[in-house]
Amino acid sequence: MLPPVAKIQNCSTRLLALVLGRFFFLLFSAYVELPVVIALSWASVAFTKSASADTNPTASTRLAKNVDPHPPSCNITAAKHPSSSWTFNKTLSNLIRKNILRFLDPERDISILKGTLKPGDIIHYVFDRQSTTNISENLYRLLPTASPLKNQYHKRCAIVGNSGILLNSSCGPEIDSHDFVIRCNLAPVEEYSQDVGLRTNLVTMNPSVVQRAFQDLISEEWKDRFLQRLRDLSGSVLWIPAFMAKGGEERVEWALRLILVHTVDVRTAFPSLRLLHAVRGYWLTNNVHIKRPTTGLLMYTMATRFCEEIHLYGFWPFPLDPQGRPVKYHYYDTLKYEYTSSSSPHTMPLEFRTLSTLHRQGALRLHTGSCDLDRETQKDLG
Repeated sequence: MLPPVAKIQNCSTRLLALVLGRFFFLLFSAYVELPVVIALSWASVAFTKSASADTNPTASTRLAKNVDPHPPSCNITAAKHPSSSWTFNKTLSNLIRKNILRFLDPERDISILKGTLKPGDIIHYVFDRQSTTNISENLYRLLPTASPLKNQYHKRCAIVGNSGILLNSSCGPEIDSHDFVIRCNLAPVEEYSQDVGLRTNLVTMNPSVVQRAFQDLISEEWKDRFLQRLRDLSGSVLWIPAFMAKGGEERVEWALRLILVHTVDVRTAFPSLRLLHAVRGYWLTNNVHIKRPTTGLLMYTMATRFCEEIHLYGFWPFPLDPQGRPVKYHYYDTLKYEYTSSSSPHTMPLEFRTLSTLHRQGALRLHTGSCDLDRETQKDLG
């Protein structure tokens, strides 16, 4: 039993943590009122006029509304899960899909196909047009002959980001229950399966992952680790943005050589040269002024083509959670938050705000809390 003074100090400490958490939350996500304009056609405008405020695609509501609505007190142990009362807005989801198709066709743009290029062809990098690379024999051999997403359509899809918000979430089983699961940058899953799940249908791999996560394959041990991670994919799509920026071509070639030599069961895909600019163009047209879309936003934009209902996990670009507890940048390493740097190519807080607005409108579902808590809340609602 704590003495009265100690109780007051303990309460004050927890309140300070809550206040700090909400401060960071508001500072980065609600610093400006930005309308997310989704509807581009007259039909969309007609829809928004007849919709309520909660489903209005141009509504400008603050992200902070998704935080625990109760006033801070020392007996609060967890914020109310913001997804607990979520309802899917199929009409809005279809409108978004229709408008994205005006800028790109994810079924086509997910990968360059064999036959459109040949070995030796010169490619200009997307973000460094002055620099070029050549199509290698290995890359040509691994180009798909047809789109990995051809004729695919799924009822429920999960896109799993890599934020530390996933730790202790118990979201693994829920993630694995989806019809199609997309993961980012070859993140490890085995040792974190209770929180992030195991199922993978498509995973991205930036060339820098070979250096950051697998030490540039400098030894047989690191090669074996990399190979095992690829083998764990068991026929999934491995999406490699090989032509985005100069500097990763050697790492791409190492990966491709290992896949071919060891006959790894993966379906490689290499995004079209127009994909990133098309995705950025869509969001800019809708008044979302991103510098360069993150992998997560890219995957969401493409997933609208072949997924009816999209659920996002592990999207949280803040150093503290709503309760003021520290959140790791990635759930699997010790990187610190550096997205506020002026040199960063991404605008993660703005992306998060945009996705959160779409969550409130029912176009997608953004999971940022404990899945156990969410299940309990759903039982209470039922």
